[in-house]
Amino acid sequence: MTRTESKTSEITRAGAHAVLCDVFDTTRLFRAIEDFRPDVVWHLLTDLPDDYSLLGRYGPANNRIRREGTANLLKATDLVEAKMIAQSVAWQLPGDGGYAVAYLENAVQEAEGVVIRYGQLYGPGTYYELDPPGHPRIHVADAPSLSLQALEMETGMLTVKED
Repeated sequence: MTRTESKTSEITRAGAHAVLCDVFDTTRLFRAIEDFRPDVVWHLLTDLPDDYSLLGRYGPANNRIRREGTANLLKATDLVEAKMIAQSVAWQLPGDGGYAVAYLENAVQEAEGVVIRYGQLYGPGTYYELDPPGHPRIHVADAPSLSLQALEMETGMLTVKED
């Protein structure tokens, strides 16, 4: 699911069925989830720019998606009794960003879901394509296979990062 029409072709090329829907449009979101009836909803929602230099401007929008987007997805997930797996970060964010992360993590765990705390992603297609960031970090190629552990967990927290 994406709210960006241009990304639907990327999803289709990857072999998945693309659903165009904005998580803030609860009518369409609930319909999409009920139509698809997933066993697991994997919450990877962010509102981040492609250009790292613009990251600071996106804080409020990303915090909104962590709060309101997560709440909407949890309601939709509950409609079909699916399990929620949600991404978070493996480092402390200051101010409202930290509060938004805490909201997401608490809400998902209260719904008996799993939270994956990712280290900073680096490698192709990330903010750190050439030089890895400081720790905690994880190469973008390693994150998916390590994340699959969340499917075996009943609830709780999984941290995906390099040692």
